[in-house]
Amino acid sequence: MAVALLALSLILYLGLDIDGGSPSLGSAAPAAEGVEITYGSAIKLMHEKTKFRLHSHEVPYGSGSGQQSVTGFPNVDDANSYWIVKPVPDTSAKSGDPISSGTIIRLQHMKTRRWLHSHLHASPISGNLEVSCYGGDGQSDTGDYWRLTIEGSGKTWKQDQRVRLQHVDTKGYLHSHNKKYQRIAGGQQEVCGVREKQADNIWLAAEGVYLPVNDPAAGKSSRI
Repeated sequence: MAVALLALSLILYLGLDIDGGSPSLGSAAPAAEGVEITYGSAIKLMHEKTKFRLHSHEVPYGSGSGQQSVTGFPNVDDANSYWIVKPVPDTSAKSGDPISSGTIIRLQHMKTRRWLHSHLHASPISGNLEVSCYGGDGQSDTGDYWRLTIEGSGKTWKQDQRVRLQHVDTKGYLHSHNKKYQRIAGGQQEVCGVREKQADNIWLAAEGVYLPVNDPAAGKSSRI
């Protein structure tokens, strides 16, 4: 298991594509309690209230922006629910660096390479702020920026902490609820942005491949 996780970490670190049906990714174990989330880690975000995972796939919205849709997915074992945690451009952050509360981050969908994004288009079911996937490697803007806030006294993001992600441009919190799609994404629930703090905009890091925290004395980590 240790060798498999190391191999997955190296694949993610180098930014190589993973086949969507990879059994090793689909069955990646949850992180041990208290493990720090670092830049370069590939994680699943679990909606606290419904336990659905933040998910995307090559299906565009039929309304609003028409960009790649983002949903909540009920099953744990799905490779389309992995997101790579990355810093915003032009920072000194490196793979393996911990992430403090209040930091602005980006989340890149691992399979399609597009960024978790939001804007003023209306979401399909509730009419809140639409959340989509947009751009790609080398194509990113402030619509991909999310401010991480840890609920409680924690200072750096850990696997067992409740967090909110607030979109920098629209001020909407990443949000989900039990309003479900009936057709193309049947059984999956809406993910949207809501400007008010609510119980439905709390998320936790769940399954994933977590890069170890940098040793400051080593000084060998690479920029990402």
